[in-house]
Amino acid sequence: MATPAQLFQSISRYPMGARLFSLAVTRRAPYFASISPLVRELRPGRCEVLVRNRRAVHNHIGTVHAIAMCNMCELAGGLMIDSSLPRGLRWIPKGMTVRYLKKAETDLSALAEAALDFPPDFRGDVVLPVQVRDSAGQVVMEADITMYVSPKKSG
Repeated sequence: MATPAQLFQSISRYPMGARLFSLAVTRRAPYFASISPLVRELRPGRCEVLVRNRRAVHNHIGTVHAIAMCNMCELAGGLMIDSSLPRGLRWIPKGMTVRYLKKAETDLSALAEAALDFPPDFRGDVVLPVQVRDSAGQVVMEADITMYVSPKKSG
């Protein structure tokens, strides 16, 4: 079975390929559809997700809602770790620590990036840093997502 990164690499070469991949991800995990993400880059150790500044993701003051940004971070971190793990390992988010640094008033980009190397029998917590930047490149939010990694169950 191909990793998400392998699927992204094969489909993103085509016009609208990244959009089709992003739609497929939201079909598999429907809650992510609430932010209408666009996966811009995906490879082992790196994932970038874009979200447009639109009313559907706004809070009461007209900026991008904090939980929409958390959603971006979890998607970027999840796709990145899923593309980085050996076949015999699985992951599940265990927690997230966030720091809101400034208002999110533009389109946003979440970047999960980490050098990951797991032995095939790894079991334990992995903390993934994710940054959300506005269209000017300024960091508006930082997140540390704790993922619990363990061997897949047999069968």
